[in-house]
Amino acid sequence: MAQQNGSLLMISLHGYVAGSPELGKPDTGGQVIFVLELAKRFARLGYQVDVMTRQFEDQPAEDHINDNLRILRIPFGGKDFIRKEDMHDWYGDFVTNALAKIRKQGLSYDVVNSHYWDAGVSGQKIAEELQIPHIHTPHSLGWWKQKDMAGNPEEEMAGYRFEERIQKEFVLFRSCDHIIATSEQQAELIEDHYALPRDHITMIPPGIDEGRFTPATPETVAAARARLGIGRHDVYVVGRAAENKGYDLIIQALPALRRLQPEARLVLAAGANSDSDIALLEQWKAVAAESGVGDAIDWRGYVADEDLADCYRAPGVFALPSRYEPFGMTAVEAMACGTPTVMTIHGGLHEQIEFGRHALVADPKRPEEYAAMLNMPMQYDWMRETLAVEGARFARRAFGWTGIARRTLNIFQQFKGRYEAYQVEEIA
Repeated sequence: MAQQNGSLLMISLHGYVAGSPELGKPDTGGQVIFVLELAKRFARLGYQVDVMTRQFEDQPAEDHINDNLRILRIPFGGKDFIRKEDMHDWYGDFVTNALAKIRKQGLSYDVVNSHYWDAGVSGQKIAEELQIPHIHTPHSLGWWKQKDMAGNPEEEMAGYRFEERIQKEFVLFRSCDHIIATSEQQAELIEDHYALPRDHITMIPPGIDEGRFTPATPETVAAARARLGIGRHDVYVVGRAAENKGYDLIIQALPALRRLQPEARLVLAAGANSDSDIALLEQWKAVAAESGVGDAIDWRGYVADEDLADCYRAPGVFALPSRYEPFGMTAVEAMACGTPTVMTIHGGLHEQIEFGRHALVADPKRPEEYAAMLNMPMQYDWMRETLAVEGARFARRAFGWTGIARRTLNIFQQFKGRYEAYQVEEIA
């Protein structure tokens, strides 16, 4: 790949990272999409980009996406899938193997951009070895996740090794050259609970594919509803099977919503592959039975990629009921498709929208409050029309991926070449 504007190394270790990722597989969701879309825009803007990840199962060592973008897979930790929470002890092997590949192939990079703390810890060591800047994007924070999971069984908490994670994040945030937070709330949490100066952090939100997630004509929406079996009184939720997503909370809000809208249903597309994911689904079905709404829920699993935009367009309302959501990519995609959206207060996205114009916001831990917001666009045509038009306009202008990539590259440029003087001194 010929170097043009610069050469970037992006590191994202967990999940199934590929040019067309297998969404819904364990640890394969919003972050994987984020990294790949950003990488594609960097490449489109003339940068040489390598996305480095873990090689496991029968994955090839490299995927060439286009002339400027490829995925490099580094083997460590054996051939089997490993949850991100269980990879703590393998990062040294990744760093060793990654550096060996970089040096053997004579690869050269201007900047390392790491994603999530596992890649951050590894990326910092790689950046120090290569004497280049390291820009880190946390995606989520150990401090917040530990706080949010307080009260869960001790054996479950132990599996996350929070003390180790938070300590490593603390050191990482001080060692890297800059942090890109994906929401103002996340930036404030890093400043307050990791005691980091605010000028060490820049907030840049995730982006959307503005060419794919668009409003559609009434005829197209009607056809999508007929094909997908989703109607105007349906609330649509999509994402990985995970505790923080709050699917049990929206199930608990459904009885109150049905008192306001007797025809309302919940269409829940929760991707579940592992035994733990399937166990969570069974828990949520038990919550639905206890709440008396089991018959009002359409349980769906993995959504085919080609159906995703139409699934956003078809329902009456899209909901993001997360207990904690660093950003909420699905909400922005739904807004861009012209669907009224109700998001959670437990995340950073709601701070960027105008309530009642772009979207609605409520606390999913308060079922009646959340149900009232879900009802608003179903009950009032003027509210639905305002959210559909203004929400789509806002989402497309504020979160298009090309604009997000340019903002990110501006950060990289500020640090490019920072360590060249050190290298000259060493040679001398």
